[in-house]
Amino acid sequence: MAKAYWVSAYRAVKDADKLAAYAKLAGPAITAGGGRFLARGLPAEVYEFGLLQRTVLIEFDSIEQARAAHDSSDYQAALAALGDGAERDLRIIEGV
Repeated sequence: MAKAYWVSAYRAVKDADKLAAYAKLAGPAITAGGGRFLARGLPAEVYEFGLLQRTVLIEFDSIEQARAAHDSSDYQAALAALGDGAERDLRIIEGV
């Protein structure tokens, strides 16, 4: 079974306090759902049409596990805390 990855790019942070409240809840919810944080922060370099924006990469054992972590009540509470505090692009992709 192929691994799965959450790739989250932050297009804009509108409220740092809401983002902090989200992070406090999201980290434990994601790790409880089997996620492993592989990278997070600003890119060291951007090329081609890349954007200098905060990016988070999280590994899961499967697509199903990644979906379940996202849909869990604990992660949904984290999203509620974030509200309109950030604009993000979150994708779940299957590893090769």
